[in-house]
Amino acid sequence: MLDVTLLGCGGMMPLPNRFLTSLLARYNGLSILIDCGEATQIALRKSGLSPKPIGIMCITHFHADHISGLPGMLLTMGNAERTEPLLIIGPRGLTRVVSSLRVVAPELPFEVICREIEGPGQTFEFDGMYIDAFKVNHNVPCYGYSIRIPRQGKFDLEAARKLPIERRMWGILQSGESVTVDGVTYTPDMVMGPDRAGIKMTYTTDTRPTQSIIEHASGADLFICEGMYGEEEKAEKAVANKHMTFDEAAGLAAKARPKKMWLTHFSPSLIKAEPYMKSVRRIFPNAEAGKDGKHMDIMFSEE
Repeated sequence: MLDVTLLGCGGMMPLPNRFLTSLLARYNGLSILIDCGEATQIALRKSGLSPKPIGIMCITHFHADHISGLPGMLLTMGNAERTEPLLIIGPRGLTRVVSSLRVVAPELPFEVICREIEGPGQTFEFDGMYIDAFKVNHNVPCYGYSIRIPRQGKFDLEAARKLPIERRMWGILQSGESVTVDGVTYTPDMVMGPDRAGIKMTYTTDTRPTQSIIEHASGADLFICEGMYGEEEKAEKAVANKHMTFDEAAGLAAKARPKKMWLTHFSPSLIKAEPYMKSVRRIFPNAEAGKDGKHMDIMFSEE
C-alpha cells in the first residue's frame, strides 16, 4: 500500500485557507516528501503527520514556493531528535541551494545528502520502491516524479515441485536469484508467474503540457497535476508563465489514462476550484480538485 496525502494545493504563496503544494507519500515505514515550500511543516502537522520519518525529499525546482520551507523543516526534524540521514533529490544545483538555505539551519543531528538529477530523467531505487524523475517544461529546470512499487508474480508451487532441486532452494528462486545444481542453472522465472500489477503515483507541477508527463503518468493509479488557472481567459497567461490551465491538465490525463487525477497548485486568485471542474470532467471524467489534506491509500490489485 502507498499512502498519499496532498499537504497543500496552492501556488505562489500560502493563504489562510490554502497551504502551498506539497505531498507526503508513505510506504513500508518510509516517508517521501515532494516539495517543501513555506509553512509545509505546519501543513504536515495539520494533516496529523510527523516529519521525523521523512527519509527522502524530492524537490521539483528552485522557486521559493517549492523549497523555501526547507530550513524550517530541517530544524523541526532535528528538534524531533532525528539522527538518520536525509536524502534530498533535485535538479542540478541542489547542493548549492540547500547549502545556502542551511545558513539559518547549520547544525543538525543528522546528515543531509544531496543527489542531483542527471539529464532529462533518472531513476532511484529504495528497497523495492522506485522514484522516477522526469524533466518538464517550466522557466527554470523542473522535474516531475513518479513513485513506483512493482509486484512480482505468484509463486508456482506445481512448477517448483517439478524441478530436480531441494525444497530449501525454492526460497532463493522466489527472492529473484538463480540456483545452479550439478552444472544446471535454474532461474526465478521457472517458479514465478508473470509480474502482477504494481502501484504508481505521478506528481508534476509548474509546467506546460509535455510528452514526458504523458509517458510517466501512463496507467498511474493516481496522477497529481498542476492546474494553475481554471478560467479560460487566463490561457494566454498560462502560456506566458509556463503553467497549465485545468483543461490542459485534463487533456494530459485523457492521453495518459491514469485511474484518477487530482488537480493542484492553484493560483492565489482562484478562490474555489470546483466551479471549473465540470469542464475538466468532460475531458477526463475521473478528475477531482485537490484540497489541503486530501488523502488516498493506493492498494495493490488483488488480481
